[in-house]
Amino acid sequence: MGKPKLKQHVINRHWCKGCGICVEFCPKSVLELDDREKAVAARPEDCICCKLCELRCPDLAIEILTEE
Repeated sequence: MGKPKLKQHVINRHWCKGCGICVEFCPKSVLELDDREKAVAARPEDCICCKLCELRCPDLAIEILTEE
């Protein structure tokens, strides 16, 4: 079984309250808060699909989709 390959970051901007937890937990600094204080995938090419952002988001606003 190989390493999962990122397909897409799905971030529900209506649910995101901009707490920054996902930004702090990301080991590769993929996520940032934009000028509206909402999470965005600023560097998706660096994502290792650990899903820490998805697991730690208190608003369930992030989903990491991987290729099978």
